[in-house]
Amino acid sequence: MKELLKKCLVEFIGTFFLVLTIGCSLFPNGNPSFPPMAIGFILMVMVYAGGHVSGGHYNPAVSFAAAIRGALEWKDFIPYIIAQFIAGALAAMLVGYLVVIPPYSNETSYSILPMVICEFLFTFALCYVVLHTATSDDTKGNSYYGLAIGTTVLVGLLATAGTCYGAFNPAVALGIFVMGITQTKLILITFLTNFVAGAAAAGVYKITSNN
Repeated sequence: MKELLKKCLVEFIGTFFLVLTIGCSLFPNGNPSFPPMAIGFILMVMVYAGGHVSGGHYNPAVSFAAAIRGALEWKDFIPYIIAQFIAGALAAMLVGYLVVIPPYSNETSYSILPMVICEFLFTFALCYVVLHTATSDDTKGNSYYGLAIGTTVLVGLLATAGTCYGAFNPAVALGIFVMGITQTKLILITFLTNFVAGAAAAGVYKITSNN
């Protein structure tokens, strides 16, 4: 139990700083900002910081993929995602206190099919990269896994700007909802798409990996 609590705390901290960075970089109180870089980099450094403890998921879809792949015990899956969701919600609440979120953000809307495609593809890419760089025996002990994971999110944000929320993460989707910058229907679709993409990535990993 003590070991699991330690892992969940690490997952909480990493997810918290990820969602906090997303909110503060998207709405920097009028100061210039480049959110994709900030988001990709905070994920990278948090993965490096906590990867050796919990796996550095910070993402329920990644935890789902890891559980299907066998890199995370199913008994730990629910505690992991509870920690991640709580962290995302609390970070979003803090964002609402720290920065001014413009009223027009409540009008954010995307075409559903393109949104689903983009969220699916880059959540898939993120989970696929995590499984191959951070859980595979073939790449065990490498020093680039954090860079690969953070860069995948950076590329996804740059590639899908204006097409989807760029969540690629159900905890981030929850954070976006708590910040009040999304429509409930669209965030639920994003949420489900992220989990489906994680499962798909785990399935492809099992087909393509040697272990």
